[in-house]
Amino acid sequence: MNYINQIDINLPRARVVELFDNTENLKEWMPGLVLFETFEGQPGKPGAKSRMEFQMGKRKIKMIETIISNNLPDEMEGYYEMNGVKNNIKASFVEIEPNKTMYISESTFKLSGVMWLIAPLMKKTFMKTSQDYLKRFKLFAEGRGMK
Repeated sequence: MNYINQIDINLPRARVVELFDNTENLKEWMPGLVLFETFEGQPGKPGAKSRMEFQMGKRKIKMIETIISNNLPDEMEGYYEMNGVKNNIKASFVEIEPNKTMYISESTFKLSGVMWLIAPLMKKTFMKTSQDYLKRFKLFAEGRGMK
């Protein structure tokens, strides 16, 4: 399952990338994130592995992030693994105007087990969740503005 989401952010690309690349900011725009810790490699560098834990109501979701490439300010690619779901995400940042940046997220999901069986029903949900993350990042970033 593949799809692309995008959103325009009313800030210069350098500021958008600065906010995006700071893991301290993740909890500001990723609802339910309770843990992000790098346990292998250098944070943000290719090969780095980090644990991510989300609390979604009574459910706890755990995943491992592996940085595939980091060519910021242009793009960054990560691989995310959890039970039954493997997801590759490439985040790109394109300057539209001096104070406007397009954030593009390209997602590729590979599902197994029960998740594979319900994949056709899940695509819209996954796309909506991805777009929600972009909207939350936009609100966070524009709220921080030039601070």
